[in-house]
Amino acid sequence: MSPTRPHPELKKRLVVVVKGYPRLSETFIAQELRGLELAGLDLVIVSLRHPTDKKRHAVHDEIAANLLYLPEYLHREPLRVLRGLWAARRHAGFWPTLRGWLNDLSRDPSRNRIRRLGQAAVLVAEWPQNGAWLHAHFIHTPASVADYAARILHIGWTVSAHAKDIWTSPDWELSAKLSRAKWAVTCTEIGHKKLQSLTKTPETVHLSYHGLNLDRFPPFTETRPNKDGKNPADPVQIVSVGRAVPKKGYDTLLHALALLPADLHWRFTHLGGGPDREALQAFAETLGLTSRIHWQGSVDQAEVLAAYRASDLFALACRITPDGDRDGLPNVLVEAASQGLACLSTNISGIPELFRNAENGWLTPPDNPEALAAALQTAITQPDLRAQYGRAAAAQVRATLDYHHSVSQLAALFAAEGIQPWPNDP
Repeated sequence: MSPTRPHPELKKRLVVVVKGYPRLSETFIAQELRGLELAGLDLVIVSLRHPTDKKRHAVHDEIAANLLYLPEYLHREPLRVLRGLWAARRHAGFWPTLRGWLNDLSRDPSRNRIRRLGQAAVLVAEWPQNGAWLHAHFIHTPASVADYAARILHIGWTVSAHAKDIWTSPDWELSAKLSRAKWAVTCTEIGHKKLQSLTKTPETVHLSYHGLNLDRFPPFTETRPNKDGKNPADPVQIVSVGRAVPKKGYDTLLHALALLPADLHWRFTHLGGGPDREALQAFAETLGLTSRIHWQGSVDQAEVLAAYRASDLFALACRITPDGDRDGLPNVLVEAASQGLACLSTNISGIPELFRNAENGWLTPPDNPEALAAALQTAITQPDLRAQYGRAAAAQVRATLDYHHSVSQLAALFAAEGIQPWPNDP
């Protein structure tokens, strides 16, 4: 027997705060939001930034949630911010929250800290109808806005922590947020252990791998050509997908490619935008690699899938940057593996939680172009090994990283807070 459908005015809505929406590089968030909608939750998306990507994924067009953009820069919408602060001050939680914010400001005297309070006040003033719970994606800025707004409104909030947000935030701030959030989820075991170490209630931090919507990435059933890098007319196709930013290690990957024997035939395709793209193109030219590299730019998910299927090897040389920034378990590695595409990456963060060196992929130390070049040479020249590793990684992805599991886990956690799923309208 299905539950009684709630009156529209009584249905509780989940308000989700994100950095920016939509973003090509955050497919994992979009697929989770759509999954929660399909599970029957009513969402409102609150974005701190306007979109900058010229393209969008198909899943963004499927998401039905209402969308609210907060002021990206307070000085550009001063009247809206002032109205927000004026409205927020009427709530009993405003003055205690303001005192807490001043304490935070003393430890972090930045414009971003000021912006967080202003955005929280606007969110309070423009609170979505029937909004009953706040959830933030990323435990840095979005969680700060959610935290301040929740404290002003005296409602509960929760958070999904990922990678950069964990490792570039000070421990004092992470501990404070974890003490106030009802619970947190994070997507790698290494991040899970880090957050658990910072709270007196480690049981409220849950491990929840993002997984992959395998309906969008059905199995690749064709047999890849048996290329070994010896035929100049049919080079081994190496692909990488990711923003051109330091933590992706593309400079190391280019250096490694330059170290390969001159008589080894390969071609490298990079998919993605990012601020370092032009500098990487210039670096590739100094290495004499320009004729072997195609820079395709930003693409949607369908184009990414086609690239995986047309390639022989996936490579991503992730690193930890000096400020602590890093990936968790990059979604593109999971996507590539789902297509039986052999993967080569580094042994940092959550990557070894999916890949085991010399079992279902190649892992090398970060910032080590010599080791990376040796692994690349092996991968390029041994097609049977590529196929073996690709099959093994695909089997693990399909057995353990279906996103329906993480969506079910989140839906159960939200249900415990009174955000109940309801049947979709016929």
